[in-house]
Amino acid sequence: MVEFVSVEEAKSRSGLRVVMVGMVPSPWGEAAKGILRVEGVPYVATRLSTEMKAVVDWTGENSAPIAVYENEKPRSGWAEILLLSQRLSAAPSLLPLDCEQRALVFGLGHEICGEDGLGWARRLQGIHAGMSGEGGFPKPVAQYLGEKYGYRPEIGEAASRRVVDLLRMFSARLTAQQDAGSRYLVGDNLTAADIYLATFLALLAPLPPEQCDIPAEFRAAFETIDDTTREALAPVLLEHRDEIYRRHLELPLTL
Repeated sequence: MVEFVSVEEAKSRSGLRVVMVGMVPSPWGEAAKGILRVEGVPYVATRLSTEMKAVVDWTGENSAPIAVYENEKPRSGWAEILLLSQRLSAAPSLLPLDCEQRALVFGLGHEICGEDGLGWARRLQGIHAGMSGEGGFPKPVAQYLGEKYGYRPEIGEAASRRVVDLLRMFSARLTAQQDAGSRYLVGDNLTAADIYLATFLALLAPLPPEQCDIPAEFRAAFETIDDTTREALAPVLLEHRDEIYRRHLELPLTL
């Protein structure tokens, strides 16, 4: 279970300190927690949502997750946090040694976590639904996020197509891997790509309340899904999510 402390206590600690969003399962934060858990890297966490000003004063960042190791510069990108975890782990295992497989993990990671990836496009899809009065994020939240993501109606529509294309790609890849005798996205072992996909699917199909206790309005936003996206959210994706959580990640979530 994650140990949450105040910003002041986190600053006074040595080792790794991580800033999380708090109260909602931000997939970027949940992925970071999962990676650190699997790698066995100890850390303490603080919540951005309750101490925004103190976090910004400390790290210079206003979004999470943010990882701060000793006196090194803060790291806020998904790839930066992954590479830091590999350095701090006694036995790095979530990046393959094979160069081609390693490149594939980073490529899939970008298509999930990076700009215009699954998380990015799904956020825009939820913003578009909220701004259109069709579910999604509550309108004040949609307006706030829309400014951060450069939302315009045509961008929201394009994001929906992007979500569908990515879901179909990941579904096809998992099916091909299963046909080859593997339960994972790359090779025959768990990689960071599996953790990214499992955690980011919460934006389309959040874990049940007994495993993920989030406010009703956010659950409703995450569960807003049109027919085309629902069809693309194939059973193989949710089966993969459930297996990764069951075998490798913490349940229930600590938010």
